[in-house]
Amino acid sequence: MDLLLASAASLLAGFIDAIVGGGGLVLAPALFAIFPNTHPATLFGINKGAAVWGTAVATAQYARRVDMPWAALLPAAAMAFAGAMAGAWTVTVVSPGFLRRALPFILGAVLLYTLMRKELGREHAPAFSGARQAAAASLLGATIGFYDGFFGPGTGSFFVFLFVRWLGFDFLHASASAKLLNTASNGAALLLFAWKGHVWWHYALVMAVANVSGSLLGTRLALRHGSGFVRGVFIVVVSALILKTTYDAWLR
Repeated sequence: MDLLLASAASLLAGFIDAIVGGGGLVLAPALFAIFPNTHPATLFGINKGAAVWGTAVATAQYARRVDMPWAALLPAAAMAFAGAMAGAWTVTVVSPGFLRRALPFILGAVLLYTLMRKELGREHAPAFSGARQAAAASLLGATIGFYDGFFGPGTGSFFVFLFVRWLGFDFLHASASAKLLNTASNGAALLLFAWKGHVWWHYALVMAVANVSGSLLGTRLALRHGSGFVRGVFIVVVSALILKTTYDAWLR
């Protein structure tokens, strides 16, 4: 029964994550509820062990239908991987507790900005090209990758928002690009957790199948309905993240 519940949560997480990120909003709390006495590092390892496959498949699906700037995204993915490794190491010596109380306000600012700018992310008009685009994407990858390794909640949504706001992508191209960088940061975290022995592979691999199934469905919906649909899901997911992080930081 535990595996069935975890797989159902993984499927839903893959669906949400493929559209706009934020799958951890579903899967991480579900794992903590299903396995309340398990070490948190093991639960995060299971989470990453399932999620990395969903984001990788979503990346492949988007790449078939969306024009992705690989010359900028590949170095950015490498930087996201390195950043996540650095963040994961940093959390072993510095507590990320200070971010817990700040995160709802940061997400609130992202949501407010998105709601106020109704045309934000509807048109694909990259702000940079060539080496400048690669440099901007790499800085984004390193920064949010570090955050993913150090703390984590909302990583996919931050990737999407910054691709839209800073690099000038529409929400569909931003989501497609974010998946590649999120795959790299998830992969880095998974390697670290696996090295430390914090992955239950018999759970993670079954949940990965469910996550990929959800990811395929979410990707197809995003490609079918375009940037307006992705923007709407982004607003819903960020709103839910604000509620969840506010409860965790201030009300629990």
